[in-house]
Amino acid sequence: MKLDDFRTLIVAVDTSTDMLACSVAWWTPEVFFDDTPSRACVEVLASRDHLCRRQANVELVETIDAVLADAGKSMADVGGFLVGRGPGSFTGVRIGISTAKGLARGANVALMGGSTLDACAWSAWRSGVRGKLAVAADAMRGEVYPALYEVDEDGPRRLFERERVVKAAAAAEEWAERPDATELQLTGDGLVRYGKLFEEAGLMSRALPRELWWPTGEGLLLAAASPEGLAAAGATDPALVLPVYTRLSDAEENERKRLGLAESVNTAVTGVADELAGRHLQVRPMAAADAEAMAALERDCFAGAAHEPWSASMFLEELDPNAPAARSWWVAHDNGELIGFAGGMVVDKDIEILDVAVSRAHRREGIARKLLSHVSYDAQMLGCTTASLEVEADNEAAIALYGSLGFGEAGRRRGYYAGGVDALVMSAPLPLVLPVDAASPEPTAAVARDWPLEAPACTPEERAELERRQLILAIESSCDETAVAIIDAEGTLLANQVSTQIDFHARFGGVVPEIASRKHVEVIVGVVDAALEEAAESLGLTGGALAPSELAAVGVTQGPGLVGALVVGVAFAKGFAYAAGKPLICVNHLEGHLFANKLTTPDLEPPFIFTLVSGGHTMLVHVRAWGDYEVLGETLDDAVGEAFDKVAKALGLGYPGGPVISRLAETGNPKAIDFPRALNSKGDYRFSLSGLKTAVTLYIEQETAAGRTISLPDLAASFEAAVFDVQYKKAKNALRETGAHEYCIGGGVAANPHLRRMMIEKLGRQGIRVTVPPQNACTDNAAMIAVVAREKFLRGEFAPMNVDADPNMTL
Repeated sequence: MKLDDFRTLIVAVDTSTDMLACSVAWWTPEVFFDDTPSRACVEVLASRDHLCRRQANVELVETIDAVLADAGKSMADVGGFLVGRGPGSFTGVRIGISTAKGLARGANVALMGGSTLDACAWSAWRSGVRGKLAVAADAMRGEVYPALYEVDEDGPRRLFERERVVKAAAAAEEWAERPDATELQLTGDGLVRYGKLFEEAGLMSRALPRELWWPTGEGLLLAAASPEGLAAAGATDPALVLPVYTRLSDAEENERKRLGLAESVNTAVTGVADELAGRHLQVRPMAAADAEAMAALERDCFAGAAHEPWSASMFLEELDPNAPAARSWWVAHDNGELIGFAGGMVVDKDIEILDVAVSRAHRREGIARKLLSHVSYDAQMLGCTTASLEVEADNEAAIALYGSLGFGEAGRRRGYYAGGVDALVMSAPLPLVLPVDAASPEPTAAVARDWPLEAPACTPEERAELERRQLILAIESSCDETAVAIIDAEGTLLANQVSTQIDFHARFGGVVPEIASRKHVEVIVGVVDAALEEAAESLGLTGGALAPSELAAVGVTQGPGLVGALVVGVAFAKGFAYAAGKPLICVNHLEGHLFANKLTTPDLEPPFIFTLVSGGHTMLVHVRAWGDYEVLGETLDDAVGEAFDKVAKALGLGYPGGPVISRLAETGNPKAIDFPRALNSKGDYRFSLSGLKTAVTLYIEQETAAGRTISLPDLAASFEAAVFDVQYKKAKNALRETGAHEYCIGGGVAANPHLRRMMIEKLGRQGIRVTVPPQNACTDNAAMIAVVAREKFLRGEFAPMNVDADPNMTL
């Protein structure tokens, strides 16, 4: 059902604060005689707003079910969802949006987004507040999201351009200095934590009653139904609904600051040595040390052009942290040489592209598109909805490039450039039109499409086959990969989609949890869509992608992993399963690595010994029966994958370290350096890698101090040998002690060809059947989660809708 139909049942939710706001209402659009949209008529049927600190993911779906029952309705009656986009608690916002995305995608209905600040203002309006209203929403860490409104009989009107975050003390001081300070009526959950600051500023005397400090479901509906809310809602495709970001993540902000203070280009490069890692194109934020090289490239690229080239000092000014408008500048390197850059500044909700240049030797390689996609991404994270730029009217190549990205002519400035050359003004909506790419920094991989989707056309025979196959969709989001797979009840894998985040984490030398969870929110709908399409192709369906209603169940990784990342997957899966009317299956990520071996050896049966070697876990397990696991030993400190990353970082090889060290070790001598083998005594199944890591670091320092050249291949091979020797000996001892005759391995490090080959050859000579998972099922993926979900589906092991992520789950 579309939102412009006569009457639509809308479910509104907001978990951006400690208040779980939830209402169901009839939404009846109205128009003036000239067809100009007016505030829609909102008739609230039921509400269940309540405080639920840190319990939103547990209570949200059940609250929606209850409020629908209160209204005498069911999911079949719902024509759309509305979700509060924040700003607010990062975790809370992501729970609400992830659940809402799952609900809208599972039911194939519209999803709108609304501002939590506006919802708070409209809640105050609904209670009779009129006049000047100041909302101070809690942003944690001593900060608030400040917002001012003029409230009259027609509703609140924003007195600010876009959401921002400031120190609570600064907001109190700013409001106290206003000439209308005595007229300000205060509200917002920030008053709970920082009320004393506002009281000291003389502002709390006109604070609204405490019960009005939080948004309500009705307030969110009224805000979204206003002309401003309707205009801001934009597309109703759930893939395009994102949180309101007031800044980039702290990790990215800190990295930009670090790079800006760098002394040389070499110290600013992300760290991966191209000749070692094979990454010839690196894209990173602009650093102060880049200014001279950028100016030189600018002069070369625009020699003979009408406009004046930028100087190094002009580029440096773009890094000024006190600049009145936010900036985003990205550069591209190839083997340490700066080969391109792009940048712009944020003005209201538009990113003005200020300059784009690519070396003549590297044109037509997609570098400008990649740079602009990063600038565009930053812009969207900062609230921009459009991009604009100016280009010389006779620069046909540049105009063609911008046109392919979605830019169209918006105006012309006659004689703007030197020599009387016109400037063509171009603009484009965000996100830009970019190739669908799993590694793209764009917020979604969604292409322009009408929403809701057309129902797939299945023949009776196809429908019967789908019912027989009993398809299960599985979601994995425990760390830095968003993955979705679809499997049938017979164990046939029909789809396996992965969206990686490596490019986002590489410049930090490891996974940044906040960035990981943010990316999951941004891409999860697109990855699910891709899996539904791939499965339909695998089945030979002619009527389009699978519909959620054609699935038999929905599986999801519950833990262990990064809590913020897990929450996104679990919240989406619950909403998706509930809306589609399908059972939910929760999967242990570690068990997924174990079951990945069944993808290559379907007849694998306990008892056997299993070694898990990943970035976060190292353990030796006696699998006595499916579901009956005895953990013989775990790491006391670093996991194997973590040790690889740390050694690679010490060598300046970048992140992730495993693939780089593996490639180096191919030509190295594993006996060149005698590194220690910790806890290698018989019967001790524990692991410890911190000592080995320290030994490698000391070796590097000693050889460097002595002026000797380090053979990286020999060092890598010797390091691998020290790690893998211990893995082999402990596995061999465990097999002998338990009497098991089968062995398998799992986890990201299980993709290492040397480890796989060693285990197969050495244990195979002892009569042990060795199973290794497919290379693409070693790192985090949804195929392994699907295999476990299938087993639990056949046993009827389903999860309730109040389940939450469990970051500390163990076997």
